[in-house]
Amino acid sequence: MNYAQLRAFHAVASQGSYTKAAESMHVTQPTLSDHVKSLEGRYGVKLFKRHGRGVILTGLGRALLEITRRQSYLEAEAELLLTRAQGLASGKVSVVADSPYLVVPLLGDFYRLYPDISLTVQFGNSQRVLNDLFEMNADIGVMPEYIDDSRLHALPYRKDHIVILVDKGHEWGRRSSIHFSELNGQRLIQREQGSKTRSIFEQAMRRHDIRPGTQLEIGSREGVREAVAAGFGIGVVVASEIGNDSRLHSLNIKDAVLNVTEYFVCLKESYPMPAVRAFFDLLEQQVMEGN
Repeated sequence: MNYAQLRAFHAVASQGSYTKAAESMHVTQPTLSDHVKSLEGRYGVKLFKRHGRGVILTGLGRALLEITRRQSYLEAEAELLLTRAQGLASGKVSVVADSPYLVVPLLGDFYRLYPDISLTVQFGNSQRVLNDLFEMNADIGVMPEYIDDSRLHALPYRKDHIVILVDKGHEWGRRSSIHFSELNGQRLIQREQGSKTRSIFEQAMRRHDIRPGTQLEIGSREGVREAVAAGFGIGVVVASEIGNDSRLHSLNIKDAVLNVTEYFVCLKESYPMPAVRAFFDLLEQQVMEGN
């Protein structure tokens, strides 16, 4: 069996596109396409179907992907063994996170330990985190809820809680907490659909039969804070995301449990990769030390 053909199949199957797969492997698209066609031709099978500008797997293709994922895992494990023997001197880690407040300091710690590792970080809501992981556009994701998926390796890192945010001039500006029922009829400012913070908060509102007034949807945490500061309404954020903004005041909800746990996640097949494993080793050490 031709190993290059299997690697080409795995790249296309993982990326869902010949173009993206070619970019990830640093080869031309015709070269990648030839490898896949040769693999299909040798065994007289069909592994992909065209779907818009991308491709989808046939039943046989899905079964083969499970095998090539295990092969990729073993490949990464072999690289880990050999790289650790010589020290972690090179590599790269790409991270996608739901906010910068947790991950940026950790990237700083990692950089001080491994200055020759290339780091990239992107930000988006929890759905973006999962999409980037499954499409292999990122190695590590950060999100505020556990996802029960057999494809993922997850590490609970830090507990946090959701708070209410108002501007300093608001009538609640001198209070430390409110009752959940006080949000009835209030104008709320929340993140967009796909945000786990929003999902958790809306589930709690349904449990407590809270009926807010009009809602303003904003696609970033920074946007939520600015809208609150401008007096547009009451914000819903995780406590660690408030920052040091003298224009804002946070309140707990005294009669509701609104806890969240930030998780670091990666594909199980990516976990043995040297740089990814080193990052998780750092996280596990900090968890043991109480962050």
